Amino acid sequence: MPGDDEKLLDPEGAQIVASARRLMLIASLTTFIAVAAVIGIIGYRVFRGDGRVQPAPDVSVVLPTGAKVLSSAIGEGRLVLTIEINGAVELLSFDLNTLKPLARTRLAP
Repeated sequence: MPGDDEKLLDPEGAQIVASARRLMLIASLTTFIAVAAVIGIIGYRVFRGDGRVQPAPDVSVVLPTGAKVLSSAIGEGRLVLTIEINGAVELLSFDLNTLKPLARTRLAP
């Protein structure tokens, strides 16, 4: 015999409880799959090693005597320095990833 505090649900109430349980099960499984996917992606990125940032190489640019840097700009994977040498303006372009010189452009006064 069921206890006094246990009440039997009518068929409509039992159907509502069953659908609520089914929805809770679907939501729980979806949440578990989403959390597992995020943890898997983070683990893949951490242990793969290709995504690690490499330190920039030490590069020195020797400017001629009397030269001064007027400005610098970064864009589209390049670093451009504008320098003035004895009244003439030059643009020095470098690859932003490797810092290797790409071009040297003299601007006529």
